[in-house]
Amino acid sequence: MLCNVSGIQNKACKTQIKNALGKLDGVNDVGVNLATGTIEVKYNEPATKENIKKIIESSGFGIVYE
Repeated sequence: MLCNVSGIQNKACKTQIKNALGKLDGVNDVGVNLATGTIEVKYNEPATKENIKKIIESSGFGIVYE
């Protein structure tokens, strides 16, 4: 899943997102691109797009699915 995320400004934001998503069961890999403001999440059950979106938003970032 690839999505645009607003509010990623530095490495601290990148680390915050990766740590938050890494705690979700089913998330296998998280790639954060600071230059483009995108996140790529590789996941399987029990993780869902809805769970991932909630975690990103609860971390203080906005999300737009592509």
